Amino acid sequence: MRKDDLVIRSAPAAAEELLQKAREIDREFIARLERFPLVRLRIRYEDVEPVRRRRIEHLLEAAAALARAPWRGIRPAARACYSRAEFEALLHEHLRLYAAEVHALSRSVRPAFVVAPVRERLRALMESHADSLARDVAGLLYASAMR
Repeated sequence: MRKDDLVIRSAPAAAEELLQKAREIDREFIARLERFPLVRLRIRYEDVEPVRRRRIEHLLEAAAALARAPWRGIRPAARACYSRAEFEALLHEHLRLYAAEVHALSRSVRPAFVVAPVRERLRALMESHADSLARDVAGLLYASAMR
């Protein structure tokens, strides 16, 4: 969440700059993990950063579009920029990319037996709920009672 918040607040920053800031957030998180001697996290950025870059670029585009909207507030801005179906698809894609990034990060945990049994189930679960979550959020933003 800190990384997404950083991207949204930093728009229209360059993705490369945001990737570096994301690495700083990762380092802070890893430093906190050092208290747990059985689990080590050595992030394999060659696996993580391609999907992280796509997610950041995707979120930057959406944040910039919403910031350009003539109205303030997420509901009016979303309605000005996207149809309900477009917003739902946008959110679904972001959640799909987030699940892919979490999956890539999970391969960095050592010893691997800690997450290996649940790695694929976690990704499948996150992706299976992306549809309903995107639909529910879009429903809240586009509901006529909320206008």
